[in-house]
Order: sequence, then C-alpha cells, then structure tokens
Amino acid sequence: MTTVESPAELAGKLETTGYLADDGIATAAFLAQRMGRPLFCEGEPGTGKTSLALALSESLRQPLIRLQCHEGIDAAQALYEWDFPRQLLHLRALEAGSEGALEVDVAERSLYTERFLLARPLLRALTSTPCVLLVDEIDRADDEFEAFLLQLLDDNAVSIPEFGEVRAEQPPLVVLTSNRTREVHDALKRRCLYHWLEHPSLDREIAILRSRVPDVARGLAEQVASAVRAFREQELLKPPGVAEAIDWARALRQLDCDSLDAESAAHTLGVVLKYSEDLERVRAKLDSLLG
Repeated sequence: MTTVESPAELAGKLETTGYLADDGIATAAFLAQRMGRPLFCEGEPGTGKTSLALALSESLRQPLIRLQCHEGIDAAQALYEWDFPRQLLHLRALEAGSEGALEVDVAERSLYTERFLLARPLLRALTSTPCVLLVDEIDRADDEFEAFLLQLLDDNAVSIPEFGEVRAEQPPLVVLTSNRTREVHDALKRRCLYHWLEHPSLDREIAILRSRVPDVARGLAEQVASAVRAFREQELLKPPGVAEAIDWARALRQLDCDSLDAESAAHTLGVVLKYSEDLERVRAKLDSLLG
C-alpha cells in the first residue's frame, strides 16, 4: 500500500498510470483518502470518473473492487449469497456419515460458515481492506438499494443473520460515480466528498492523448482533441468522451496516419461515435468541424 502526503504528490502518482488529474480532482481524491470519506464523482459520460478509481487503485497499490450498478440490483447481488448447491451436498454428506444420528442444530450451524459464503463486491471490500471500492453508476440503482448502501458506508460493517457481523478493519477508499440519469438522494451525497468532472481542457486532453498513446505525434494529438471538442458541441446522442478520443488516436496510428483529414476521419468515425444518427450529423459537416 502506498500513502501520499499532498494532492500534488497524489497527482504525480496518478500521472504515472496515465491519468492526468487537475488540481480539483487531485485535491478531492487526496481528501477522500485522508479523511476516510467516500468520493462522489458526478459528470457527463466519458469525463474520467471510472478511470479515476482505476488509477487510484494502481497508483496507491491497492486492489480494486468494482460494483457495477444497474436497474434492479439488490443487496444479494452486491453483498453476499449462500452457496446453496454446496450446502446441499454438504448436508447429504453429513446424513450419509451420521448413520441416522445427525444432530439438526450441529448440521445447521455447519451450513452457515465462511466456507459456503459467496462474497459479492461490497462484502469483499469490507474484508479485503485496504482497497479501492468503485460503486459505478449509482444513479442506475433504485432508492431501496441506495438506502442500503448508505447504511453500509456509514458503518463500514454489515450484519449477516446466519453468520454474524462483518466489519472492515480499515474502511475502503470508496469512489461512487454518477452520470446523473437521476438525482441521487441528498442523504448519500452528504456523507461523501463531491466533485463534478468536466471534459478536460484542450491542452489537458492533448496531454492525455500523448500520455496514453505514446507514439502519437503532437500534431495528430492536437487534431484529434480539437475534432472531439467540436463533436461535443454538436447535439449528439452520445458525445465522445476521453476514452473515445484515446481510441481514435490509437486507431489512426494503427492506420499509420500522421494527420487527421476528412478522408481518414470519415473512415474511422465509428471509433469515436456510437450512434448512426450521430455519424450522419457529423458526416454532414465534417469538413467544417475539422477546421
């Protein structure tokens, strides 16, 4: 495990992983670690929220445990389940070996041990500390799951009826992300440090491209970053994020392109745009968007 003493030091460690954090991101992440508070990252898709958690895990040398939220997710999927098939086999083995003298209470206690406990991400985060826990796209979960998560983050512990309490020896560094498809309740936000992530500035996006795609020339990185920024200003269903910009730069280098022109852009737009309507809208004015 690696410790850091300042936001600047954390920014430097994040940079070694290819994540170029601005002062705001570095400060928020530093305070989350030092204060033991979850970091709630909100912003448009593609602004680097999930990548921040991945970079924190790598730079701090802590394992990453990821919980991907979705509509209908419940505590069993996020926390734990009992391995019913193995419990059943165990019970049959006990019955076969007892020759009819199986003690029910003893058998029942033997079924609910760590051996048969299937730990899901949240339970693993409590038992694997120190670690980075990424709760990705919390806005996709429902109110009931949000309330459950709130209690777990408050206590850094959970009570399993058949097993007992499981408490983290050291609270995990928690990063929650939201694309703001719905408003997350104030009760959860109050317990977190909050940071809104914007798309990076042009200079920072160029630096990101050159960091993540080392063989890309500065001129091509500037062209890609400028084109992506122009695309974001259009009314697109899915504006491209930093990840798409990186993929586009990599794709162009695979094609041995040293510059971005209308022809190379037209052939590779599917790397950066993901909806046919967006492709049509951009192709209709590609020359002007490329400047």
